[in-house]
Amino acid sequence: MGGCFIAESTRQLEELDVTSSVIGVTPIHYPRRKSNPSTPAKWVRFPQIPGNAGLSSAGWWLYARLLAEVPWLHRERPIDVIHAHAALPCGHAAALLSKHLKIPFVVTLHGLDVFNTCFLSGSAATQRRRVSIGVYRAARQVICISEKMRTVLRDGMQPEARSTVVYNGTDTEFFSPTPDGTQPENEILVVGNLIASKGHELVLRAIRQLEISFPQLRCRIIGEGPERARLGALARELGIAERVRFEGKKSRAEVADAMRACSVFVLPSRNEGLGCVYLEAMACGKPVIACRGQGIDEIIEHEKNGWLIPAWEAPIDGVEELTRALSTLLQSPADRLRLGASARETILSGMTLFDQARRLLQIYREAIG
Repeated sequence: MGGCFIAESTRQLEELDVTSSVIGVTPIHYPRRKSNPSTPAKWVRFPQIPGNAGLSSAGWWLYARLLAEVPWLHRERPIDVIHAHAALPCGHAAALLSKHLKIPFVVTLHGLDVFNTCFLSGSAATQRRRVSIGVYRAARQVICISEKMRTVLRDGMQPEARSTVVYNGTDTEFFSPTPDGTQPENEILVVGNLIASKGHELVLRAIRQLEISFPQLRCRIIGEGPERARLGALARELGIAERVRFEGKKSRAEVADAMRACSVFVLPSRNEGLGCVYLEAMACGKPVIACRGQGIDEIIEHEKNGWLIPAWEAPIDGVEELTRALSTLLQSPADRLRLGASARETILSGMTLFDQARRLLQIYREAIG
């Protein structure tokens, strides 16, 4: 609600004369959310069986709850199109509202678990997949944030759903280089939830390999998650605890400042539909290190506007490639400057918030017919 998925794109759409009424939803067993004056939205709580087991039925419960909100809103200000984010529960609720109110809907997918199986098997995963497929077939358009994600969607269902790709846009004024063009030294930045697939362990092990060659090297890690305690223990075990700062959750302004202050941005994630933080770091004029085979390799060209390393299976397997990439960039200010400038130009040349909003407007018009 405060970032690039909804808040920033709806503000940009206003400049194209698109008015949005935003409803944020949360299960009743989650903490109550408060609206942010800078990103106005109505928060709605709905019943859901906790955990993944409740996802397949959550759309029905959300739909029942929204019947007290959306028809009234539609009478006050007629709705042309409903835009849901993710199939479960919002896309499912949108499909039911679409049928009830005869309003077309579209749905955006943000993660590679397109069918909500949570990468598990069993009857619960099968049911989530069935409901998700029903949402995609009912939607006027399924919006994927990368071709990789669209391929997962196409390969997973027959007949194919109507789908298209709209890359996430980036606020290139908010995420921008330092005004004086200064080049920070020996500062690595990682931004991402502290979960195993993001590759934080890989970064820590690479820092251990680099500490002799780069005695002033420091690493800032922004994010929180279940891996926090284990990663802290690993940093102490590797003898690099004094070099690594775990900073927890930060505001978007603080993230932007951290990106401007780093030498290299790295997130060796092996499960990314696209990854907004890569785009934001690129907009800040920073060299970005990411993994091949993810959505971001549709944007990053190796050694031209960023750096790609092979996707890893176990963290220790990828240490050599990441260490080599970091060493190359840390010891060459000229390469960092060249890659960073090219990275920002990539974002300016088709991946801004305006580019995203213009594409969304086209999809809305087509959905309305």
